[in-house]
Amino acid sequence: MGAAAQAPRAGREDAVVTGTAPPARTSAWRTVVGFGTVSLAADMVYEGARSVYGPLLAGLGASALVVGLVTGAGEAVALLVRLVSGPLADRSGRYWALTISGYALTAVCVPLLAVTPLLGGAGLAVAAGLILAERLGKAVRSPAKSALLADAAAHVGMGRGMGVHKALDQVGAFAGPLLVAGIAAAAAGALEPGLAALAVPGAAAMVLLLLLRARSGAAREPGRRTSSGTAAGPLPRLFWRTAVGSGLCTAGLVTFGLVGFHLVEAELVATPVVPLLYAAAMGAAALAALGTGVLYDRIGPRVLLVLPVLVAAVPGLVFATSLPAVVAGVLVWGAAGGVQDSTVKALVADVVPRERRATAFGWFAGVQGAGALAGGAGAGWLYGVSLPALVVAVLVVQLVALVLLLPVVLRAAPR
Repeated sequence: MGAAAQAPRAGREDAVVTGTAPPARTSAWRTVVGFGTVSLAADMVYEGARSVYGPLLAGLGASALVVGLVTGAGEAVALLVRLVSGPLADRSGRYWALTISGYALTAVCVPLLAVTPLLGGAGLAVAAGLILAERLGKAVRSPAKSALLADAAAHVGMGRGMGVHKALDQVGAFAGPLLVAGIAAAAAGALEPGLAALAVPGAAAMVLLLLLRARSGAAREPGRRTSSGTAAGPLPRLFWRTAVGSGLCTAGLVTFGLVGFHLVEAELVATPVVPLLYAAAMGAAALAALGTGVLYDRIGPRVLLVLPVLVAAVPGLVFATSLPAVVAGVLVWGAAGGVQDSTVKALVADVVPRERRATAFGWFAGVQGAGALAGGAGAGWLYGVSLPALVVAVLVVQLVALVLLLPVVLRAAPR
């Protein structure tokens, strides 16, 4: 059955690791919702900016290849650096410190993008640097935050807990682009005022996070160790199958920066409409996260076989010349991202020991990062060469991903 078969014993195992009884279900839900609220505010910041990365970089003189490289490299940084921050969290126990510092970096870097159009020839380089720095903040906080979140989610249903958190997260991802779109429309298409306004939810995210930390007590303080006294040892084989299969899905899921570039360059929509479509994608992500999270707790990992199917359908739709097809593709793109960032993480949390979760999330993200970098550059290049070739390439990669994920869902035990 593998490690996933032991998932129902998570509450008893946590008691052994920490030396205390599992927290009450109500307390666990408070933590899940608390992290969800923090993510809601933070997502308004970086998803609001992410929704206009394509038009912003294009306005600063970037080509399609540069947009693909910058946005792909940004996603790679957000994932690959977790190879360091994940093990660091498990070894040091400084889960909260890493979580807080990562959110702070995002809250500072995103509003500074508003000044890049004023920097002349240096604007593109500065914007690229800020995008990478914002993604670095994501990398620093994510493994530690995911480990803290998984502790609480284990007591309410891993799929449900991760799904509810992701749904709240996506509310912010929906609201942020709407905020940027509204301000851009009022400013005759200028993106700078909307980016500057994102400083407000950034400050709110930091306040909410500090309040959550104060209410959470001394859980996972520096120096805490597992009952075996170590957080070393190889990760389960089932984890690596999951990571590689999911990494191929990430490689095939084209960045929204390239999608936004296509929408504007093909004159399908005006620039202020791009973040509106991104907001719709975030709504689809929230629904997909909730739905697959509930199904995960009921039928197990088999629900994840839908992921490569969704990813394979995206390019043929989002790069079409028909606006209805593009809108459908954007919604499918959002749904695939929602599954990837919630229910897949539930499986990762279930197939590794609790004391190794931050490390596992870090390595998982590293594999995804390699996929994001290769996929971002490859999609940017193929976009300029042949759109049919791009569609076929993604389809082939997703067939391989499906073959890799199939043994995982067959061997993992239904929950």
